[in-house]
Amino acid sequence: MRLRQLVFVSRERDRLARQICTLLDLKETYHDAGLINFGLENVLIPLGDTFFEIVMPVQENTTAERFLEKRNGDGGYMVIVDVDDFESEQKRVESSGIEIVWHGNRNEEEINARTIHLHPKQVGGAILSIDHMNPKNAWLWAGTNWEKDINKNLVDVLSGVVMQSEDPEQLCMQWEKALGIKRAQNELKIQLAESTINFVESIDGRGEGINAFKIKALNKDQIIKNAKSMKIFQNEEILLGGVKIILE
Repeated sequence: MRLRQLVFVSRERDRLARQICTLLDLKETYHDAGLINFGLENVLIPLGDTFFEIVMPVQENTTAERFLEKRNGDGGYMVIVDVDDFESEQKRVESSGIEIVWHGNRNEEEINARTIHLHPKQVGGAILSIDHMNPKNAWLWAGTNWEKDINKNLVDVLSGVVMQSEDPEQLCMQWEKALGIKRAQNELKIQLAESTINFVESIDGRGEGINAFKIKALNKDQIIKNAKSMKIFQNEEILLGGVKIILE
């Protein structure tokens, strides 16, 4: 199980996409027209073979719009993990008692993409999606030509997400159950392949949700220089799209 895509929700998709690309020297790769069925527009930005997605509500009464209102602005919205054995993961979730609120099965250009979204209130903090691609190296949510847009001048891949809660212990337990992975004793961290999910106490007044996205950086000094010039570097932290950007 591997972290593959992290999702922002924003009322200004294009502005946030430009900021991300400027900060990290990245390129936009894909807009999924099918998301209009959910009242959303999006954009995908590759970091190696992992992805940032930005979704923007364009219709009333969407889950994304309610999220923006609940957390008072832009923020982290969704965590997507890539699994090798989709059928066994789906059966595990079904037997856990966690409700699956969306099933997806999409075929395009000899690629099969499957996904389940878990009930956000039962998991907590964000929408969790468990996905699988066949062939394994594909990622249909970013289209079929995203590899040409990879740029590794400053960053490699996404390396983690930090969740915040007034009760991080309880939230960690809920994610353990949702992912079927046990954390190390006395740690508020779930280890995935090449990535981690950490849990911290909420102290910013925004309540439970995503606190930070982690990135494996190849040139931290240049990224911080970019952040300072963009005026998004505050108190030794990069703040963008309602989340902290942590460089590892």
